[in-house]
Amino acid sequence: MHNIKAVIFDLDGVLVDTAKYHYLAWKRLAQELNIQFSLQDNERLKGVSRMRSLDIILEIGNITLDSDTKIQLAQKKNIWYVDYISNLTPKDILPGVIGFLESLKVDSIKIALGSASKNSMLILDKLNLTNYFDAIIDGTKVSKAKPDPEVFLKGAEALKVLPSECIVFEDAEAGVEAAINAGMYCIGIGSKNILKMAHLVLAGFSDMTFDKLKL
Repeated sequence: MHNIKAVIFDLDGVLVDTAKYHYLAWKRLAQELNIQFSLQDNERLKGVSRMRSLDIILEIGNITLDSDTKIQLAQKKNIWYVDYISNLTPKDILPGVIGFLESLKVDSIKIALGSASKNSMLILDKLNLTNYFDAIIDGTKVSKAKPDPEVFLKGAEALKVLPSECIVFEDAEAGVEAAINAGMYCIGIGSKNILKMAHLVLAGFSDMTFDKLKL
């Protein structure tokens, strides 16, 4: 892999397992609406915006609501989610992440976050990860949800690198598609069965260094 100058990370499911808290909050909301919501349904929510996630759940339940009601429900879900993640500590960082971030710093590789989460600063602060990032592009800075490439293109722009000089780490189908749409090399974190479009799929960051990516 030649001429890579930057790495862009998704947050949920890549650096920290906050996905379970999203699931718990969405399931709680679905139960209030008498909608059956499974872990399989939850796969469709990974990497997409909060409002789109709510729309998917309402589609599952065949329910139509006005925009004001939907905003209130999304806010309720977020309050529950923030309550769940308020107890995060550095112990919740996924295995190998710190070592990999350190190896990127040693190689002078720029690091950005590219996440749909509007709670990314809270999460990074709780994990003591904020200082590793040269740029943070999250749900407060983008208007288009993945698979639109906006979040990753803005990350490259903030780092002053070309899209072709970036590697993206993603755990969601929509995120992998967004990275490819941005013209970036994408490494999936998770299952090859789900992340079929990724250029490479890894189980996680255990024993991972930047040197191992120099293909």
